[in-house]
Amino acid sequence: MCKEQMKNLYLPYEARIEDIKVETEDGNLKTFHIVLEKEEDQKNWSHVPGQFAMLSISGKGEIPIGIASSPTEKGFLLFTVNRAGVVTTALHKMNVGEPIGVRGPLGNGFPVDGELKGKNIVIIAGGFAFTTLRATLIYLLEHRNDYGKITVIYGARTPGMLLYKDELKSWQERDDLECHITVDREAPGWDGLVGFVPTIAGQVKPSPENSAALICGPPIMIKFTMPPLEEIGWKDDQVYLSLENRMKCGVGICGHCNVGPVYVCKDGPVFKRSEVQKLPVEF
Repeated sequence: MCKEQMKNLYLPYEARIEDIKVETEDGNLKTFHIVLEKEEDQKNWSHVPGQFAMLSISGKGEIPIGIASSPTEKGFLLFTVNRAGVVTTALHKMNVGEPIGVRGPLGNGFPVDGELKGKNIVIIAGGFAFTTLRATLIYLLEHRNDYGKITVIYGARTPGMLLYKDELKSWQERDDLECHITVDREAPGWDGLVGFVPTIAGQVKPSPENSAALICGPPIMIKFTMPPLEEIGWKDDQVYLSLENRMKCGVGICGHCNVGPVYVCKDGPVFKRSEVQKLPVEF
């Protein structure tokens, strides 16, 4: 963070929208290519894959959104946003060149430069939860020699709801990456895998030996992904989950996202499953 932000955690960077890409056939998911206005802010920005930021729109409010760009992608930030409420709807109506505030980076990320180094990495994602895992995968591929086998299991309801389609195609063509892309049910023109993400994870059977699994998706997907992993020997301390829980302030002050002693915005959003298992059942 820059010195100015260190004095005020609620002060956003001034930024602008440089490009917008519609990701899905229903138009409800768009990726915003955002550039910080000040060159000094661009130089001082530093995040870890898995972190998020608060995007603010004047007169509308702010929302927590996972950072979809890797730290290795310099000069810009990517945020893939689902249109769901007042702020996200306002954002979807914005145009290239319009101003936006970016506060962050916030929370913690995946330990790509720590515990994950030297390990085989399994990325499992469902729907638009692939955003921060996209950032993570880009980072892993940029530092390919630091990791073992990389396996990606990603799915969406239909082919038209898959994110980052051009990148998915290029990843599937690589010989240093095992990529399993699936949709929930058969669709015209789709010749790839068919089945829910937990089912495909059970079929792939990624080895737990010297491995870590990074999982992000709807709670129901995470719930049903764990049993097939456990059956082949995966332990809770090998599994990293990226979670959400009504985050508002992003810095552990407002209390909206706390679960027992934990603030998801500050202590997360990335947790080991062994940590999550100790939290109250409602989480």
